Amino acid sequence: MAAYAIGSMTIHNTDWLQEYGEKMPALMREYGGKVLTRAAARRLEGEATLPGLVVTVEFPTLEQAQAWYDDPAHAAIRKLRQGKADFDLLLVDGL
Repeated sequence: MAAYAIGSMTIHNTDWLQEYGEKMPALMREYGGKVLTRAAARRLEGEATLPGLVVTVEFPTLEQAQAWYDDPAHAAIRKLRQGKADFDLLLVDGL
């Protein structure tokens, strides 16, 4: 069953984006990840603060998504954005 990593981000400093953009897609592909969305969100209901960007990545299984997140290479890539963007990430099972 597919699983989805859903991230929301507000970027404060862009100096990390090029390196992050070069490394993260390849790492996601190693675990079967496929980017489904990468865009700003539009509010339809509610009052929660909107992030600047929402990314949805589909993985073949929950286990592959978790392995991607736990990969030591991912930890190094995450450090690129720390302190330069607010980021929340959810992992959910598909139907």
